[in-house]
Amino acid sequence: MPIAAKLTQTDFSLSLPSSNFYDRMLELTSNKAHDETRQGEAYAPFSDDPNAYQKKFYIESYGCQMNFSDSEIVASILNGNGFGATKNFEEADLVLLNTCSIREKAEQTVRKRLTEFRKIKKQRPGMLVGVLGCMAERLKSKLLEEEKLVDLVVGPDAYRTLPQLVVEAESGQKAVNVLLSREETYADISPVRLDSNGISAFVSIMRGCNNMCSFCVVPFTRGRERSRDAHSIIRECTLLSEEGYKEVTLLGQNVDSYYWLDEQHDELVTFAKLLEKVAMISPSLRVRFSTSHPKDITEEVLHTIAKYENICKYIHLPVQSGSTRILQLMNRTYTREWYLAKVNRIREILPGCGLSSDVITGFCTETEEDHKDTLSLMEYCGYDMSYMFFYSERPGTLAARRYADDIPEPIKKKRLQEVVDLQGRLSLESNKKDIGKIFEVLIEGDSKKNKDFWMGRSSQNKVIVFPKEGTGLNKGDYAKVHVTDCTQATLIGEVRPCNFGAECKDRSESKEDRK
Repeated sequence: MPIAAKLTQTDFSLSLPSSNFYDRMLELTSNKAHDETRQGEAYAPFSDDPNAYQKKFYIESYGCQMNFSDSEIVASILNGNGFGATKNFEEADLVLLNTCSIREKAEQTVRKRLTEFRKIKKQRPGMLVGVLGCMAERLKSKLLEEEKLVDLVVGPDAYRTLPQLVVEAESGQKAVNVLLSREETYADISPVRLDSNGISAFVSIMRGCNNMCSFCVVPFTRGRERSRDAHSIIRECTLLSEEGYKEVTLLGQNVDSYYWLDEQHDELVTFAKLLEKVAMISPSLRVRFSTSHPKDITEEVLHTIAKYENICKYIHLPVQSGSTRILQLMNRTYTREWYLAKVNRIREILPGCGLSSDVITGFCTETEEDHKDTLSLMEYCGYDMSYMFFYSERPGTLAARRYADDIPEPIKKKRLQEVVDLQGRLSLESNKKDIGKIFEVLIEGDSKKNKDFWMGRSSQNKVIVFPKEGTGLNKGDYAKVHVTDCTQATLIGEVRPCNFGAECKDRSESKEDRK
């Protein structure tokens, strides 16, 4: 029996997701994609740090990838001010939680952790506890004065002041800075990579959001959009490439609205131009981006993706609802028909492009007909995967002020279950279409379920696992993988012997150069 077939039967069952998966999906309430495996992840100090530190800090991160990226900025600021990182909070002088306010579950988790830290603090009175991020801005008074859970509260735009705030907290004062900025982008700070695999890195290109979606709290906790200067982005990506990283993901709440004026050279840098500049650093450096707003992704961006082989052919295009009426209530500024036309254009310009989405069920006044519109849109688009949530009202949002949260939770969950079931079928159908095809895969590391197999991703962002034996490949190499089988979430394949040469291991030459 072929080894890939053995793997399918033992480690990558073709069955649908477990009930735990559905329970997890039912708990989600955000429009932003959260990696559940990373929630509460502690910052990992780099092993070859030659410095001896008098004080140690500990950071846990919650929420979307922007928060994890921010933790890398905080780590850099603290490193530069004499603090060394630790993964053991019991030995830390400063304990920080980088928090998310987009969903209730994350807030509950953070409160529980703060209560645990308060108990430890009684045994170590000198230890300081602080809250960073979106929750800090929203609940500053409650956390500091009413519940007395923390010593300092620092908003997303105030991380530069953290060293001074620590000094204030050490003197017994309650240290707070949650002021939002119209300029801060941390462009000059080189992040200390958070528990990196050494292959993929996230690069923040902008902060804040101007899209006032009625369900979303981000504009109120992260402020207005500010684009980071393009030169600093290129420098950071170039340095990552020189350090051996093979993939960068450009991050922003809405990357397609990136807009920066280079006054020195009289050049307007749009997202399409920035994408091109990063792609031109090296053909061996893969480029991804997240997240796009359907109204802002332009044909110029799509043609730029098509032009460069190393820009991944994958777009996350959140729809939220398939009903034009609900989209209007959400203030998404597009209709069902407009979104479908955008998807059609993506398919025309980028054949075979991977496509994923976000879907919210049970938004205010949603009818069964509105819900069916969402299901039919998903069916038409044939998403490879989706992040699926039921609506949960967040204090301070436009929806909380304007509309009644009038859909009973059992109906929200029932509709979410139908969305999850449909996406499960669509994902499996999408993966089955890839059987027999050959994909270039960037090897990220060992398969989580079988250490004898490599795990990587295709340009279309699909996970592919394949046997290590006889390939001579290493983490960070590129491989041409022939897909022989699949599950709902994973493609299973094998490396073709003809691909063990320089073409897979070293993409320093472009496709044109190799002709």
